[in-house]
Amino acid sequence: MKNEISIGLLGFGTVGSGVAKIIQQHQDDLQHKLGAQVAIRKVLVRDAGKDRFSDLDPNVFTTDIEEILNDSSLDIIVEVMGGMEGAKSAMEQALKSGKQVVTANKDVMAEYGHELLKLADDEKCDLFYEASVAGGIPIIRTLEDGLASDRISSMMGIVNGTTNFILTKMKQEKKSYEDALAEATRLGFAEADPTADVGGLDAARKMVILSSLAFSTEVNLGDVHIRGMETIKDGDVEMGDKLGYTMKMVGSSTKDEDGIDVSVEPIFLANTHPLAAVNNEFNAVYIYGDAVGETMLYGPGAGSLPTATSVVSDIIAACRNLLLGVNGKRKHSAQYARLIKPAEKSCSKYFHRLLVDDVVGVLSKVSAIYSKHGASIQSITQTPATGENDGKAELILQTHEISRQQHLDVLNELQSMASVISHYRIEGEDAA
Repeated sequence: MKNEISIGLLGFGTVGSGVAKIIQQHQDDLQHKLGAQVAIRKVLVRDAGKDRFSDLDPNVFTTDIEEILNDSSLDIIVEVMGGMEGAKSAMEQALKSGKQVVTANKDVMAEYGHELLKLADDEKCDLFYEASVAGGIPIIRTLEDGLASDRISSMMGIVNGTTNFILTKMKQEKKSYEDALAEATRLGFAEADPTADVGGLDAARKMVILSSLAFSTEVNLGDVHIRGMETIKDGDVEMGDKLGYTMKMVGSSTKDEDGIDVSVEPIFLANTHPLAAVNNEFNAVYIYGDAVGETMLYGPGAGSLPTATSVVSDIIAACRNLLLGVNGKRKHSAQYARLIKPAEKSCSKYFHRLLVDDVVGVLSKVSAIYSKHGASIQSITQTPATGENDGKAELILQTHEISRQQHLDVLNELQSMASVISHYRIEGEDAA
């Protein structure tokens, strides 16, 4: 039996340094759990001479990725360097050389996960990717193991801490979107370029990974209906609050006989929904299984040590498989044929906020448009507009359950007679 598992670490930034710290400081625990030492033998960095506050031997650092990938003495390659093509190529090379791979790269797993998992199957290797979705929340392992006996029918998640932090500040402190984003950037919750976060791309990639795993089928990024935070208008958060809703940037995924529907968008959640209480930079994933019913995982979705915890947990799993000689025994191929639900089959309730001329007959014309498209209205609230919109009225309409296509058709026709200020999907128990 091996008395040491050797690791090659690709990247030593926020997550990579956290991985090294946990492995170094928890060595006694790791040896107790595994019966073998876990040692980081090589680390890829950009500058080998840089002064690093690390307990690692300075000789383990290298700027040559091939030195690590071609080292036959290394058992596990841990990819935490980020990026797309370079990271994908490194993982492919590692798997083809018979090494086990652990990654935290959501971009690669969303775009090429199906391809890489198939390669891992073919090469009889392990590919673990827990940290690619929700930082320190063990959602991948929960879906693969904890809920393996169940059939998942739907998931909803707050899987981006930046957008959740911004919306929390907008609701609780009445901050503008711009001010809340500035605070998130100052505190390190937002990147210098937050486009992928606020535009929904980051969350969409995570929902691709979760949906593919939970539903055992192939889901691609192009299948996700994405609306970013730029669609939020002044007064929307406050309006939702008055009606009993909390606005959240939510990734959701459902599966039924009509196919899989995946979306990422700001929506109104009833205040009674568990996700409505998830605030600041925290993440949560709410799962519905046919047998277990409803369950939710909650915790930090990013950060050095939370994310590194998930990475090291994957390292432990890979080590156990190595020591038992069972690497590559878990099947990753999709069980079901790809079937994405069309817009006319995707149904929800919707909130529409309109600005119309405050004259007799307008309300009946608006109602006629909804009726024309078979969209039933649950409630209508009308208030006079003020300031530069004097002489107009603001209408708040909430629909009964309609399809996304009906929703889009109604909005398209409303544009000819009204100004559509904003529109959102409504989820959770009725609160209005």
